[in-house]
Amino acid sequence: MRTYWNFNKNLRQEDVWAPGQWVQVTCPVEDDVKFLIKDMGMPDYFLSDIADTEERARFDFDEGWLMIIVRIPHLKNISSRSPYTTIPLGVVIKGDKIITICHQETRIMVDFINHQTRRAEGFIDATDLVFRLFLSASVWYLKYLKQVNGMIEKAKKNLDRQIDNQDLVSLSRLQDSLTYFATSIRGNENLLSKLKYRLPVDDLDAELIEDVNIEMQQARETTQIYANILDSTMDTYANIINNNMNKVMKLLTSLNMIVMLPTLIASLFGMNLVNGMESSKWGFVVAIVISVLVTIAGWLYFRRRQWL
Repeated sequence: MRTYWNFNKNLRQEDVWAPGQWVQVTCPVEDDVKFLIKDMGMPDYFLSDIADTEERARFDFDEGWLMIIVRIPHLKNISSRSPYTTIPLGVVIKGDKIITICHQETRIMVDFINHQTRRAEGFIDATDLVFRLFLSASVWYLKYLKQVNGMIEKAKKNLDRQIDNQDLVSLSRLQDSLTYFATSIRGNENLLSKLKYRLPVDDLDAELIEDVNIEMQQARETTQIYANILDSTMDTYANIINNNMNKVMKLLTSLNMIVMLPTLIASLFGMNLVNGMESSKWGFVVAIVISVLVTIAGWLYFRRRQWL
């Protein structure tokens, strides 16, 4: 699906493309690919690069085309292996041609367009659009990080009541998401530091770049803080699980030793040996009494040692 946006003074959707307009392509189909390659003259290999979900943040020049890949945050599914991840967003510029390509529908682009529509100012040029995309991505990293923190706190409350595998798995999934965030944010920061020397930057762009740097730094530091909290939390609950396991093993071992004592007495009296009580009518009673006394003594001993 592709959408044409006229961003002169305001962001307006157009029915057909005209030079100087922004072409937004989302989840491109065969018709969109033909339009980009044949009508716009865009390099076909870059479309394959954007389709690769693992493609790193970078930029490249080829036959006058400036091709940029920005890593943006994306919420897949709360129940998925890693609910929060990052995906590539392609920005392609050549003269009066401005194209963005993303192979998944994301909340960030919907919010970006709504925000620019409310601003009623549009974009000054392609450089302004690129840096505002960076700013929007940084803001959404922070939004998703707040949601991640809320999920961590919820899981911790559940684990404080009862250690459950589902909550531990949820924390493990969030660890993966934070790793993706940290890697992508660092890549975007490196990309931004290079682009500001490659694109024509005026005073307004310089102020915008400073805002982007601040947001990115905050997102990177917040990601690191939450990652450290999550690591510490996982280590804490791992130690708790190990401690509980040690207590269970100690209890089972103690009970096994206590049960062994009356078994030992019964075995001694049951041997085919002379013990002086073969013909006594009190032999069985004496064996039972000794077994009970030895069991009680063992129980008291283990209780005193706090093994039970």
